Amino acid sequence: MAVEMIVQASVLGIGATLVMDLWALVRRRFFGVPALDYGLVGRWLGHMRTGRFRHAAIGKAPAVRGERPLGWAFHYLTGLVFAGLFLALVGNDWLQWPTPWPALLFGALTLAAPLLLMQPAFGMGIAASRTPNPWQVRSRALVTHLVFGLGLYLTGWLVAQL
Repeated sequence: MAVEMIVQASVLGIGATLVMDLWALVRRRFFGVPALDYGLVGRWLGHMRTGRFRHAAIGKAPAVRGERPLGWAFHYLTGLVFAGLFLALVGNDWLQWPTPWPALLFGALTLAAPLLLMQPAFGMGIAASRTPNPWQVRSRALVTHLVFGLGLYLTGWLVAQL
């Protein structure tokens, strides 16, 4: 049973994260909106080894060897963890008959991670309050995390069809 749950959460997490990444590509190509540089996520994680968890500006922090693959791996690991939490909340029955609203609501809830953890740690302030246009950053993050929720639903729907 535990192995089955891990496999289900993995499939759901990878699928939802892929949908989110496809959205980032569409946004960049058609709307000129730059995607998050996951190398900066890896840089943040890499600096944790030395006890540094917060930066004035993560882009100005010294680079860390292997930061890009580390950041991308963490991005997908986060998707897996979020999918596992989602399944723990909604139960495995949701995978039999997936519905969009629980997935979209959960996607919106995952917005807390960047607004309250990553943005402050990157030097952007809580909910991007130290950025030139905080509401633009917040709204883009909300849409991205709703797309993650949509990815949970679409992946769940696809799995239910198989």
